[in-house]
This record gives sequence, C-alpha cells and structure tokens, in this order.
Amino acid sequence: MKTKLILLLILVFLMVPQNSEAQCAMCRAVLESEGNMSAAEGINNGIVYLMAIPYILVAGVFYFVYRKMKT
Repeated sequence: MKTKLILLLILVFLMVPQNSEAQCAMCRAVLESEGNMSAAEGINNGIVYLMAIPYILVAGVFYFVYRKMKT
C-alpha cells in the first residue's frame, strides 16, 4: 500500500510540470528580451523535462536496490 502511494505521488508530480517551471538566468534573459512567448514556453518545458529524467533514473535504481536488500 505504501509503495503504491509513493508511486502515485511521483506520477502526479510528473504530470503537472507547470508547477515546477524553471529557467537558467541566461536563457531567461535572452527569451525575455525577444518577446516570443511560445519559444520561451518551449525552452522552459524542455528544461523541466531534461531535469526530471535523471531524478526518475536515480529513483528507479534506489527502488531496485531497496527491493533487493529487502528480500
């Protein structure tokens, strides 16, 4: 039951990337000066998705190590 709850929370956080938008300072400065909001939104979403992949991989490794140690 606890594992299902944790998995559900992870999936909810991954499906709502609008709440965790982020940009580096240089990208933000360049995109704000241009005024093209669709390009800024695309760059912003790309940064969020690229940031999420390593966290998912590390979480998967820790999950499998935990399962291996538990048995």
